[in-house]
Amino acid sequence: GAIIRSAAAFGSQGIILPQRRSAGVNSAAWKTSAGAAARIPVALATNLTTQLKEFKKQGVFVLGLDGDGDVALPDLQLADRPVVIVVGSEGKGLSRLVTETCDQIVSIPINAATESLNAGIATSVALYQVATIRAAR
Repeated sequence: GAIIRSAAAFGSQGIILPQRRSAGVNSAAWKTSAGAAARIPVALATNLTTQLKEFKKQGVFVLGLDGDGDVALPDLQLADRPVVIVVGSEGKGLSRLVTETCDQIVSIPINAATESLNAGIATSVALYQVATIRAAR
């Protein structure tokens, strides 16, 4: 719900959820989205890796969020292009196949005393950064 709300707030065109092993859009997610779930399309992907490869064929860059990413979010150069931001599950992160499909793995610089951000907060920060870069260009 929080990710849907952030996606709507920062101008995303939609949300894609893996059909298996993901949080669904249940009543709690609807409530947390504060109505955004009714305004932004949410689709289920039978196979997320296959869907990401299809996006890439269409010229969309795939960015994965991971604390050990190769590119720090403030240094992101692809934000002015069509992008999909992939967020892994909390604790496990991105799967190996999804990671290998991404064009870039992006990390969010945080204080070393903090282990990580949760998926919802990390997504919000990344979406804000992309929206800020796009507004500046």
